[in-house]
Amino acid sequence: MTMRAWQFTEVGEPLSLREVPAPTPTAGEIVVQVRAAGLCHSDIGFLDGTLTPLLPFRPITLGHEIAGIVATVGANVEEFEVGQQVVIPAAIEGPGTSMDGGFADFVAVPARLVVPMPDGVPFDQAAAATDAGLTSYHAVAIQGQVGAGTRVAVVGLGGLGSVGAQIALALGATVHVAEKNERVHDFARSLGVDAVVSDINDLRDLEFDVVVDFAGFGTTTDGAIHAVRRGGRVILVGLGLARAEIDLQALTLNEVELIGSQAGTKEDCAAVLELVAARRIASRITAIGFEDIGDGIGKLERGEVVGRLVATFG
Repeated sequence: MTMRAWQFTEVGEPLSLREVPAPTPTAGEIVVQVRAAGLCHSDIGFLDGTLTPLLPFRPITLGHEIAGIVATVGANVEEFEVGQQVVIPAAIEGPGTSMDGGFADFVAVPARLVVPMPDGVPFDQAAAATDAGLTSYHAVAIQGQVGAGTRVAVVGLGGLGSVGAQIALALGATVHVAEKNERVHDFARSLGVDAVVSDINDLRDLEFDVVVDFAGFGTTTDGAIHAVRRGGRVILVGLGLARAEIDLQALTLNEVELIGSQAGTKEDCAAVLELVAARRIASRITAIGFEDIGDGIGKLERGEVVGRLVATFG
C-alpha cells in the first residue's frame, strides 16, 4: 500500500509531494493515521540548511507535531490499541527529525514516544500541544516554577508566547505581555493579561518574579534581566539570534537566574493536553489541508501566519 507524503530532498528546494510505501510497525512500534500535523519554523530550518545536519537521511518526510489515531500495533506493544487517539510529542529522536514524520497519511513511531489524548481535545489543538504547548509549559511551569501569585512577564506573543501566557494564567499567575507587533495586542488582552506593551523595557519598574523570553533577540533578554526583581528568573526560549550582548553587571549584582529552556518531556505534553481538555488554554490555529502543506511552509517563512499553522486531514 502506498500513501502521500511531503518530503524534503535538497537544501533550497521546496517540499516534494510523493507517493511512498505506507509504513508497517516493527516490534515496539505503532503506526498512527495522521489527523493533524503542525508546521513549525524548524521545518524551514531543515529546508534552508540551518538545521539540515539533524536529519539522518534524505529524502525524509517532515512533520514533527502530530496527532492521530492508532492504525496498527506492532509486537510487544501493550499500552496502545487500534482506534485510540494519540499524539507524538516533538523530539529530536522522533518523527520528522530522526525518522519519517507526520506530513503523510501514516507515520510509524516507537510506542515509548507516544502520549494518549484525553477526551474532548480537537486534533488540531492536540497537534499544536506537541510542540508549542510542550515547549511553553516546560518553560513556564518547570523551568520558571510559575504558580499561584507569581508575577510573570511574557516577551513575544507568537505561537509559543500566546500559549505560555495562557499557561501562566492557568497556574494562577498575574501576567504582563511585551510584544512589538501591535496587531496582536487586542488578542493578548482577550487572554486576560494585566497589561500589554510593545517593549519589555517599558516594564522595568515592575520587578517581576519571572520573565519568559520567547523572542530571544538579545535586547529582549537584556530587557528581561532589568525587569525581574533581585533573585528573579529569566527563562530564555526564543533564539532570534544565536549570539547577543546582555548586561552581566545587572545579572550578577541582582543575582538574576538566566535559564535556557528547550522542548520538554512526555509528562509536560500530557499536562498541556489536560489543560486543553479542561478549556484552560488553546492555541490560535490557522488551519490548512494536507495538499496545502507545501504552500504553508512558504507562508510561514514569509511571516504570513498568525498563531500556529496546522494541517488537518485523514
